[in-house]
Amino acid sequence: MTMQMYTTKLQVGLGLIEETRKLFEVWSPGMDTSDLQAISLEQGLFPQVTSRRLKNIIHEGFGARYLVSDDYPAKYLKVLAIELNSKVFNQLLLIYTCRSNIILSDFIKDVFWQSFEAGKNIITQEQSERFVLNSMDQGKTNVRWADSTIRRVSSYLTGACVDFGLMKKDTRNEFILLPYRIEEKSAVYLSYDLHFSGKGDNAVLGHQDWELFGLKREDVLDEFKRLALKDWFIVQSAGLASRIGWKYDTMMEVVHALAE
Repeated sequence: MTMQMYTTKLQVGLGLIEETRKLFEVWSPGMDTSDLQAISLEQGLFPQVTSRRLKNIIHEGFGARYLVSDDYPAKYLKVLAIELNSKVFNQLLLIYTCRSNIILSDFIKDVFWQSFEAGKNIITQEQSERFVLNSMDQGKTNVRWADSTIRRVSSYLTGACVDFGLMKKDTRNEFILLPYRIEEKSAVYLSYDLHFSGKGDNAVLGHQDWELFGLKREDVLDEFKRLALKDWFIVQSAGLASRIGWKYDTMMEVVHALAE
């Protein structure tokens, strides 16, 4: 498998949470990023944003994260943007933001959760910069970034974590770690999203996306068992092998069930 290289694309707007919600209000199935940009300009959706900045938000942010394959996953998130509370919806945005920006995914797993599990309650900007430097040493960027880029990218990482509720800013260079647990509806959505992507049951349970929420495979299985009690699916587990009886036949059925 080809390694996904780290980029600076987080600079387009970190979490882009409020911007994403606004864009879902005007986006409709079949609309590409050019269409979305045109209608956003026409409706004056972001009056304080320059046209160039709006283009970056829509093409490098919204499009890269939520128009991955035709209308996926935007067609699901548009429905859920209205029906889910912000805590759950923001967790779904985090999943897709991390899939599009692997550097953020790795930072959350390797810095945030390792710090949390070690009993630390602070992450410093210096730790973030060190993570970026180490990543370059491991060949995870196409070119070696300049010092100024390293500083900017490290601030994008901590800023995105603040946006998504994993941390809050304490001082200029320190961030307080916040308790962060996957919400029930987020877990249901992610489970089915992985299932409908073609992954087998055990691959779903062991998928790396769960690590964004500090969950290892055994934790995920426990989560599935809890969700099974609420009739989201059936779980049969024996040793290292698990079988899941999936209740819904399409992802849109899951979305409508979550929206109820």
